[in-house]
Amino acid sequence: MLSFDAPAMNHNPRQLRLLHTVQQNQSASVEHLADLLGVTLQTVRRDIQRLSEQGLLVRFHGGARVPGSTVENLEHTQRETLNAEGKRRIAQAVAQAVPHHCSLILNIGTTTEAIARALVHHQGLRVITNNLNVAATLSSNPDCEVIVAGGVVRSRDRGIIGEAAVDFIRQFRVDIALIGISGIESDGTLRDFDLREVKVAQAIIGQSREVWLAADHSKFNRPAMVEVATLAQVDRLFTDAPPPKPFPALLQESEVRCTIAQP
Repeated sequence: MLSFDAPAMNHNPRQLRLLHTVQQNQSASVEHLADLLGVTLQTVRRDIQRLSEQGLLVRFHGGARVPGSTVENLEHTQRETLNAEGKRRIAQAVAQAVPHHCSLILNIGTTTEAIARALVHHQGLRVITNNLNVAATLSSNPDCEVIVAGGVVRSRDRGIIGEAAVDFIRQFRVDIALIGISGIESDGTLRDFDLREVKVAQAIIGQSREVWLAADHSKFNRPAMVEVATLAQVDRLFTDAPPPKPFPALLQESEVRCTIAQP
């Protein structure tokens, strides 16, 4: 079973298992969760109430589901908590595949921030990013040159967005784009919430010889408003669990190489 690194919120093991179950299935009834966890309906309802107050779940009559807003993402601190172990495994798998002495672009997201931490001992990297958290992590490596995009800094996650960032990215051509995403819909589109962020991500994809997508299992079938790209524009996918239907067929059709980061 996946574990969640959430000490700041003091979740107990039962609540973490409840959260993981809902994430895996997109939704679950109170009765199913009570049977699975071996507790009363009242205990499950209290746990759902607490997790919904933290924005990690959405309550509905008789159960809970994953947050599914198409217009607004979760807060950065909440996204850091969600599936932290899965993101760590993905980051390690990506780092093992990234060669030394290459050029990269990393975009905004907690998964790309985990990748930056996994790359901190690589040699001879030249990294362009519109993520100040990524820049701060990789700048601690004296053998890594970090180039930061100009533009507007979004305070909630220290991401750099806007037309200035787009123009900056278009000056470069790199070996690999390492990108995260908010959601992958069943038609194979990659989606996000902020149009200004999406414009930068599209420029990153366009300026990269290869595009590697890092997305944990919760991103499949997650809705978001703005289309970033399609799976056909991706060369490799790194995830932490086998993708659900119809994604295996979509990945095969788009000739995307899928790496599943095992526990």
